[in-house]
Amino acid sequence: MHSKRHGEIMRLLQAEGTITVSDLAERLGVSLETVRRDVKPLADEGAVIKMHGAIGLPNLTGEAPFERRMRENAEAKRAIGRHAAGTIRDGDSIMLDTGTTTSYLARELLGHRRLTVVTNSSDVARTLATVNENRVYMAGGELRTDNGAAFGVSAIEFVSRFNVTHAFVTAGAIDTALGLMDYNLEEAEFARMVLARGARTVVVTDHSKFGRHGLVQVCGFEGFGELITERQPPREIATAIRDAGGTLIVTGT
Repeated sequence: MHSKRHGEIMRLLQAEGTITVSDLAERLGVSLETVRRDVKPLADEGAVIKMHGAIGLPNLTGEAPFERRMRENAEAKRAIGRHAAGTIRDGDSIMLDTGTTTSYLARELLGHRRLTVVTNSSDVARTLATVNENRVYMAGGELRTDNGAAFGVSAIEFVSRFNVTHAFVTAGAIDTALGLMDYNLEEAEFARMVLARGARTVVVTDHSKFGRHGLVQVCGFEGFGELITERQPPREIATAIRDAGGTLIVTGT
C-alpha cells in the first residue's frame, strides 16, 4: 500500500528532477529510515530510480526497470520487431543484445524455424529456445536482477566466438553528435561486440531515444549499417546516418 507521502515525493521529483534522501526527509519532516521505507515501493515499481544517497525520475537518470520499459511505446516496439523479423529467413543466424525492442523482435520470430540465436538476454533465450528446431546459445555470467541479462568479460568472450548473418542491438540513446549510446559501461561494451560479429548490423529503437545523451558511447553512426525505428528521427540524426553510409528504415506503427 502506498504511503500518503508518496504523492508529495513524486511532486517534489517532478519539480526538481533529483533530490537527496536527507533533503527529502527534511522537507517531509520525517526520519531518513521513513523516507527509505517510503521510497522502496516506488523504486520497485519503476516510478523512481535510486542513486547513491538520492532518488530521481527514470527519464532523467537513465532507464527504468525492464518490465516497465516493456510497456513503454509497446506498439512502436512491436512494429519495429515485426519489420526486423520480416528481413530474417528460416535457418538464419542472429545475435541480439538485451533490450525491450529485441525482446519484441524475439516474439515476432516465433513464426520462423531453424534459427541459430546468440544472446545475453534470458528473455530472448526463453522465447526462442526449445521451439521450431531453433538452436539458442546464451552467454554466461551473473544475470542482472532488473533484466535477466548476462554481462561482463565472460559474456563478451562467449559471443566473440560467433559470426552471424544478422546482429541486432538496442539503443539507450541516439546522440545527434556521438551516435549510439548507453547508460551502462558493460551494456555498451557488449553491444559493441555484437555489432562486430554480424555481417549485417542493425540498431532497433523507438523514437523516444532520439536526441538523448547516454553516458557511454557504443559507436558512431558509421558503426552500424541500418537503423529501424517507427518515426522519422530529427533531421540531424537522419543526415548523420545517411552521411555515414547507413540505411534508415521508418516503419510507422
